[in-house]
Order: sequence, then structure tokens, then C-alpha cells
Amino acid sequence: MDKNTLTGFVLIGAVLIGFSYFSRPSQEEIEAQKKYQEELIAEARRDSINKARQDSLAIVDADSMKTVMANDSTKAFYKNRIGEEKAIVLKNNNVAIQLNTKGGVVEKVTMLGSYKSQDKKSQVELLTPGKNEMVISIEGKNEHIITSDYYFDVVNHTDSTATMRLTAGNGGTLDLKYRLQEGSYMVDFTIEAKNLDKYLSINSNKLNIAWSDTCAQQEKGFDFESRYATLTYKEKDDDTDYLSATGTETEQMENALDWVAFKNQFFSCVLIGHQDFTNAQLSSTALEKGSGNLKYYTATMQTAFDPTGKTPTLMQMYLGPNDYHLLQDHNELSASDKDLELDELVYLGWPLFKWINRFFIIYIFDWLTGWGFSMGLVLFLLTILIKIIVYPTTRKSYLSSARMRVLKPKVDEISKKYPNQEDAMKKQQEVMGLYREYGVSPMGGCLPMLIQMPIWIALFNFVPNAIQLRGQSFLWADDLSAYDDIINWGTEIWGLGDHLSLFCLLFCATNIVNTWISMRQQKDQMSSEQAAQMKMMRYMMYFMPIMFFFVFNTYSSGLCYYYFLSGLTSILMMWYLRKTTDDNKLLAQLEAYREKHKNDPKKLSGIAAQFKALQEQQEQLRKMQQNKK
Repeated sequence: MDKNTLTGFVLIGAVLIGFSYFSRPSQEEIEAQKKYQEELIAEARRDSINKARQDSLAIVDADSMKTVMANDSTKAFYKNRIGEEKAIVLKNNNVAIQLNTKGGVVEKVTMLGSYKSQDKKSQVELLTPGKNEMVISIEGKNEHIITSDYYFDVVNHTDSTATMRLTAGNGGTLDLKYRLQEGSYMVDFTIEAKNLDKYLSINSNKLNIAWSDTCAQQEKGFDFESRYATLTYKEKDDDTDYLSATGTETEQMENALDWVAFKNQFFSCVLIGHQDFTNAQLSSTALEKGSGNLKYYTATMQTAFDPTGKTPTLMQMYLGPNDYHLLQDHNELSASDKDLELDELVYLGWPLFKWINRFFIIYIFDWLTGWGFSMGLVLFLLTILIKIIVYPTTRKSYLSSARMRVLKPKVDEISKKYPNQEDAMKKQQEVMGLYREYGVSPMGGCLPMLIQMPIWIALFNFVPNAIQLRGQSFLWADDLSAYDDIINWGTEIWGLGDHLSLFCLLFCATNIVNTWISMRQQKDQMSSEQAAQMKMMRYMMYFMPIMFFFVFNTYSSGLCYYYFLSGLTSILMMWYLRKTTDDNKLLAQLEAYREKHKNDPKKLSGIAAQFKALQEQQEQLRKMQQNKK
């Protein structure tokens, strides 16, 4: 790289950093943006509640409305319009769920046990009063019944069960029943009407649900956590999907849903409809960094309701961690024959990478964690085991490059025979013939690497979603699920953030060394002419690790630590293979192969045959053009 090019890159970097510094928002602008976000959330919450009201509004003529307003006793639950808010708690060893008599629904969820907040001084809260709301509405003959308008009476309350009841003037009841299953994060949630024929329309076979939540930031790294915070849903008899994680998206669902999940990186609140959710409209809004929140979620939908009271509306709520095996276990707690597939909340990548994680990586990870090792040591041993497993392909790739390296003097001799550019095809054809004679495949070093790449990508998806890393410290990293900021200057710089991650720096450093090794291997097997042509490309390859730094600086330290170990072991493996490979012995083996197969008919197949046919066509075309001249 010449001096002018280097100077250009330095100036571009200086301009970007300077632009980021001078264009950063003032404190007043930050406060204004925060206020705007709060107003946006409040407006969206009002809209969702109004939609629930409109969806359940019965068509009543003016005279009937006057009669209803004049006589409150004709309303179903007029006595429950006045009351006192009380907190009702369901609790087991895993989770505490707080219900509110105003509205009768869940208003607060607190994780128990080892799930601590960022400061490690309190427990994680999934739902917080004032930041989430669920409104259930039912169409009546004279009025729409909206749960948020009423104070529920509490009956049959225990540590694990509660019935929230509205009682009508004729003694009829509307019950919201909750049961927290023992030793789990699953809550059975049923809605049942009795003797409400006077108030409910016989055609009111649907109830409306409007659910919203401001998803709080639970982890240290806003940008990284936000990538994995998504409104996720499962279509009936189909796969899971999710709304955009980076912007605002609203989607009207055409198909019925099995469940809707308000999900952040490591925890989820899932509402499950065992009689299906229909006419669902889902919305996710990304919130600004610094607000303390990640997303604002809303979901409005309908589910079956029996106004006669013969068949209760059956739902469940999963309120807990995104732990792959735990979610699999909770699939067995389904209140119906639905296959919930809650484990899909842990994103393991596209199908190929998902199967590698599910049937390979997770089993190794579980086996290592079962020994009680620290998470840092688990990642180290995981790296070593994977490197041992892929070592045969790595060795095969290296030996393929080494064979081409020892044949380089012969390739240089061919290059000298064809110094002119118009003879490039002849030269290439003769080089390919040389490789065939010695049993060397130029593609031999690529295929083994392609086998390793899916494992590398699979781990890219697995590590950030492994809740076992959350809050686990190792060396200087206080949390392997978040970045390890050895230096934090508190001001955002475009493309860099507000910190430096040491594991990310180490990962990029090993990447640079591996790039140097790879470039050296390629240079050793190229002719001097090819090496000169690839000079600029080699310099450009060194910029890839630098770009990785800007991408991975906000990623979890556990992921960067794994990639650092992977890169370091690759360097050691290359050193070992180079140390134990005797070029003279390798060349003698190639000469022996050539001698043994010198009388064999030279048959080409596959890519080699296609390449030769293309060379012959181009040679014929060149001769025709010369004849015309």
C-alpha cells in the first residue's frame, strides 16, 4: 500500500470521527427525544385500548342508550365500577406474578433465583406496572364489557391460584382464573362466564384482547440486546416468525396464531391461545438508546368465547427465561394438544445452522457445563473440541496448499515459457495439466474450509442466545453475554460506540495474523506474476479484520472470546502443520505419484473438464480473430 492510499484512509477515519463528535446530540436534544418516545408510547397504548373498545362495541340505538344511561342496574357489572386496587401475588420458587384487582390481569412479573438485574442488586422484572397493559373486552347486549373499567373481587386465592370475579346484578359471574404451575414459569389462564345471558349477546362468540408492553433494557449492551428483542409469533400449524428488530413494523395477520411473545434477548412473556388467536394485528416500535427501553410492543387479537359458559376460554402465559431446554420442557405443559414449540424463541439460525446447533453444539455445551466448569472454561473447551473434530479437514486443506507450494518452481518454469498476455490460456492449461500429473487439486484447500464454515456461523447464532453466559464473569469480563469495556469514554462515536472491547481487539488481532498466514500460503503457491497481480488484493484482505472490530465491538464478550480462541488455535495449528511438514518428502511423494500414474489415460471430469472445454473454445476464437486480421 503506497503512502497516498494510507494517508487517504487516515483522513477518511479522521473525518468520520470528527463528524460523529461534532454532530452528537446535546443533553437538551436527548431529553426532547426521550419525551417524544414517551408520548409515542402513550399514544400507541391509547390507540390499542380504543381499538379494543371499538372491536367489542355493540350496536345500540339512541333510545336504548338513553335507557341504559338512566338505569345503571341494567349494566352487567355496575357494582364493580367502584372499588380499591389491590395486588394479588402468585409465587413459586421460579417467579412471582402480581395481579391487580383493577382490570383483573397480570401487571408485574419478577424472576426469582439467579436472574439478577444489571446492577445485580435486584431481580429481573419482565413486566412492570405502568409500562404494560392487557385489556379484555366482550360484546354485550347494551354495553361493551371492558375489564380495565372494573374492580374485580378476589376468590379462592392461594400461593399458586387466584380467581378474579365480576358479579352481575342477577348473580351471574365473569371469572378470570389463574393457576401458576408448580416448579414452572407457566400460568394457566381461563375466562369463564356463568348466567350472563341477560347481558351478553348469544352471538358474542369472540372476546377481544389488547396487550401492550414497553420492553425494558435488561442487559448492559443496548445495541446488542436490541438485535435479539423481537415481537415473535407462531402461526397455527406453521413456523415462528418475528417483526423487525431495527425499526417500526405493523402487520395484520391473515392466519390464526398459536401464541404471541413479547421477547427480549434472554426473557419472554408469551400469551398462548389454545382456541387460536384470530384477526391479530401486531406492532413493534424500536426505541431510542438511552431511554432504558428497547421496544414498544402491541398485539390486538380475538379468541373464542362461549357466552353460555359451557366452554371456558383457555389460554396460558409463559413468563420466564429463554432457556432452550427449559422451553422444551414447558412444551409438555401445554393445556391442549397444541405443539407449542416454545423452544423456537431461542434463535439458532437458518435451517442448516439451526440443526448444527440443535444436534451438535448444544449437546457438547450441555456436556461441558454438566461438569461444573466456569463459562469461560466451557467456551475454551468447546473451542478445543471443535478444532479437534475439524482438524482432519484443516490438515487436508493445508496439505493441498503445501503440495501447490512445492510445485511452484515448476509453475514458474511454465510462466517463463509463456511471457506474453495472449498466451495466458495456454499457460493456464499447461499449469492445470501439471497439477493433474502430480495428483494435485487446486480446489482441495477450499472444500474442507467450506465444511468448517457452517460450524463457525452456527456458533455465531448460538453464543449470543445462550442464557447460561448471562452474568457470568471471566478474566476482565464481568458478563460474558455483554461487551467487556476495558475503556469507556461515555460518548458515542459513529461506527465505534462509547467503549473498547478487549476480547474484540484480541479477536481482530488473531484474525489479522490468520489473514497474513493465508496470504503467505497463497503467495507461496502462486507464480511471481500472479503474486504481483494479487498484491493490492492482499492489502485489501487486511482491512476485513479492521471492519470486524467496528462490527463486533458491541457484541458479547463471550462471542468475541470464542472467536479469539478459535483464531489463536488456528494459528497454532498452522504453525504445527508447517513445522511437521517436510517439503522435500512431500515433493518426493508427488514425484512418486507422477511416476506411478504417468501411463494412465488422462481423463478429465467435473470442473476440470469444463475448464478445459472453455479454454479450447477461447483458443479457437482467438485463432479465428487472428485469421480475420
